[in-house]
Amino acid sequence: MKTRKLGKSGLEVSAIGLGCMGLSYGYGPAQEKAAAISLIRAACDEGVNFFDTAEAYGPFVNEEVVGEALAPMRDKVVVATKFGFKDGISTAGVDSRPERIRAVAEASLMRLKTDRIDLFYQHRVDPNVPMEDVAGAVKELVRAGKVRHFGLSEAGVASIRRAHSIQSVTAVQSEYSMWWRAPQAEVLPVCEELGIGFVPFAPLGRGFLTGKIDQATSFASGDFRSLLPRFSPENRATNQALVERIAAIAAEKRATPAQIALGWLLAQRPWIVPIPGTTKLVRLQENIRAAAIELTADDLRQIGDALATIQVQGERYPAHLAARTGR
Repeated sequence: MKTRKLGKSGLEVSAIGLGCMGLSYGYGPAQEKAAAISLIRAACDEGVNFFDTAEAYGPFVNEEVVGEALAPMRDKVVVATKFGFKDGISTAGVDSRPERIRAVAEASLMRLKTDRIDLFYQHRVDPNVPMEDVAGAVKELVRAGKVRHFGLSEAGVASIRRAHSIQSVTAVQSEYSMWWRAPQAEVLPVCEELGIGFVPFAPLGRGFLTGKIDQATSFASGDFRSLLPRFSPENRATNQALVERIAAIAAEKRATPAQIALGWLLAQRPWIVPIPGTTKLVRLQENIRAAAIELTADDLRQIGDALATIQVQGERYPAHLAARTGR
């Protein structure tokens, strides 16, 4: 597995990480604990050393699974987790008060079975707490040795700059893929300017870019994609055009659509590290092999032409969730 450094921080991670959320939250019923642990350890065996979780995934269950899975190889991996929701419940609203940040850190350390959090993200910007206070609280945790690096998730440019002025931001995490390219406009340029790494979540369009989802796909109970406008049956039907173009390029490269989608992200900047999630070993191995995909200038031009001519239909979030992003 190739490695990459997240900006100028010196934090070196596998070129492709593993987003662990879907093992216990967001995409239907949680995986059996043993199966989830087995998948995480299989990722380690394949060279992945960057794992992403959060107190809100479950809530709390995901951190426990990740902690148990990685305990035997803790010193060889980089674990990222997050704070920022009231009582760790994403539907309860945001809460990044300094006292809450400190409490989350202590609880996460316990669940993750570790003495330090490698990368501690603010899950969503809290408009009621000055960013300087948030960054200051994390700075104290860094000084105490409980946190190594600070990150922001779905933050806007102004918040990134304010946070970075108090405590160096190592990584910004946001949705980014062939069908959601908004970070290219402002966030990626400011990350480049400040020397911050970028971690795309949902790099496969929450599964859509793999070609395994179509208009007839039905989602399991608890799968939040059923709430997303972009995943309405009519929008899925229209958006198949993008998947078909990616599949054609993949066939020429003897790769899969998922590998082309991940390879395209890796080609955008050397400090971008996508974190696809999966519950299946075969998909894990497929995603990992994307790190070896070499896209030529002509390949990237073809992809760029396709992206320019196909308008993706549907918002990525309903209005109440969209309001939490880009602050």
